Amino acid sequence: MRDVYQEQLDELAGALAGMCTQVADAMSKATRSLLEVDLQLAEEVISEDVRVDEIRAQAEERAFALLALQAPVATDLRIVVSAIHGAGDIERMGDLALHVAQAARRRHPHPVLPDEVAPYFAEMGRVGVELALKAGDVIRSRDLTRAAELESDDDAMDDLHRHMFTVLMDRNWSHGVGPAVDITLLARFYERYADHAVAVARRIVYVVTGQMPGPLTV
Repeated sequence: MRDVYQEQLDELAGALAGMCTQVADAMSKATRSLLEVDLQLAEEVISEDVRVDEIRAQAEERAFALLALQAPVATDLRIVVSAIHGAGDIERMGDLALHVAQAARRRHPHPVLPDEVAPYFAEMGRVGVELALKAGDVIRSRDLTRAAELESDDDAMDDLHRHMFTVLMDRNWSHGVGPAVDITLLARFYERYADHAVAVARRIVYVVTGQMPGPLTV
């Protein structure tokens, strides 16, 4: 019975790690749809988002079943509770990638991004995808060193997010209010996406140590 129970816990972790891979792919495609003005990629992200929602629902069902049938304690209880919260964080990452894709679709066939800011969004996309993939690795391995790396990796996203405001406030900005609003919202989507990846890593720290790192507002 214990072996079956452990397999169920491993399957739950595997489902969450798989979600991380999916939302990384979604953000990669969403970013490319922005940079390349690619409607097909945007549509793929939008249509595939439902799959992330389905996996979250399945993961939560598994977690609640474990709570009801196994009455876990100590580390096992932390795993199950963290899985429930982590599934919500990862689903939200998928939603944020969806918002990016929707922005690309809404402005198509026109580009959302002026040329001078496109490289910054390319970098935000790269950082976001790496954070999501690393969060999946941390779920599988429970490696606290890797979990801590996400905190420092997130600093790069925060720096890019802040830099967008510098660009928008520059007196030489010539693209008007509409693009400025789009860029502000998009930068916030990427910044929040990264925050949720960090939140997932922090939940793994809690699983391993029993101590939750400082609060993160997302």
